[in-house]
Amino acid sequence: MSSAGIYTDFSSLAELKAKAGKDAQGSLEKVAQQFESLFLHQMLKSMRQANLGEGIMDSDQSLFYRDMFDQQLSLHLAEKGGLGLAEFLKRQLSIKSTSEPGEVKGLEAYRLRPAQQPAANISEKGVSEGAPVQAGPVDGSGDPQGWSKGDFVQKLWPWAMEAAKRLGLKPQALIAQAALETGWGQHLMRKTDGSPSNNLFGIKADKRWGGDRVSVDTLEFEQGVSVKKRAHFRSYDSFRQSFEDYVSFLQSSPRYQEALSATADTGRYFTALQEAGYATDPEYARKIEDLLGGREMEAGLARLKNGADLPL
Repeated sequence: MSSAGIYTDFSSLAELKAKAGKDAQGSLEKVAQQFESLFLHQMLKSMRQANLGEGIMDSDQSLFYRDMFDQQLSLHLAEKGGLGLAEFLKRQLSIKSTSEPGEVKGLEAYRLRPAQQPAANISEKGVSEGAPVQAGPVDGSGDPQGWSKGDFVQKLWPWAMEAAKRLGLKPQALIAQAALETGWGQHLMRKTDGSPSNNLFGIKADKRWGGDRVSVDTLEFEQGVSVKKRAHFRSYDSFRQSFEDYVSFLQSSPRYQEALSATADTGRYFTALQEAGYATDPEYARKIEDLLGGREMEAGLARLKNGADLPL
């Protein structure tokens, strides 16, 4: 559906419903616009009812067509940006998909509790954005809630290098995947006490996992439709442990051997990972590739090269 249409166009609504069944994320923008149009119409209706008296030319017919005009106006305003409510809803509901039951993948975005400024894991001399952060634990622990995207790249780089070397991948490929899974660290899964789980790759805590775990609401794609479920995910003591378990998880599973044989090409690697069942989001591999080639990653890598003097 290329536009909001008219409010009496039931074929457009049927088309939107069909699109939502096939591509929930793709239809999100139009659904948000429809919601905002309803909100705007209620505002207009309340304003009309606040009149002290009827106009001299008012009649049942004129009021009927005035209401039709208000509803169409609401749709038009929502489509053109309106109050910004549609965009807000789109951001809040644009949640990463998760994988098949018992396997791997992301979590539902949720508000994070306030936390103190996290500690860095590597030197930040020469960093141009933000205030310098004191060096932190060498095991890669810390709370990423206050990190910028540049922080995310820089602080996870040592552990990404270790894991990437074992897999034959570029370190930035793993950081891009972690960025998608956690919203650049801002939607990291948390325990009941608010502390971070350090789970960067959305690996679930199935019967093979004997360590700590965290339970969160997650979205699973089933036959192209997102379904909200409660799932258990692995919890780690540090980001380094998360990277190490990611490598071990993939290398110990026969289903991911094809992906592991394609690590020289990140596009093929993430596509094979997705097809093997790591993620049910049909856009999972493309989203990671977008982040990998995005400006945020380029800026983070430049920050590493110019500030931390780490090998790229």
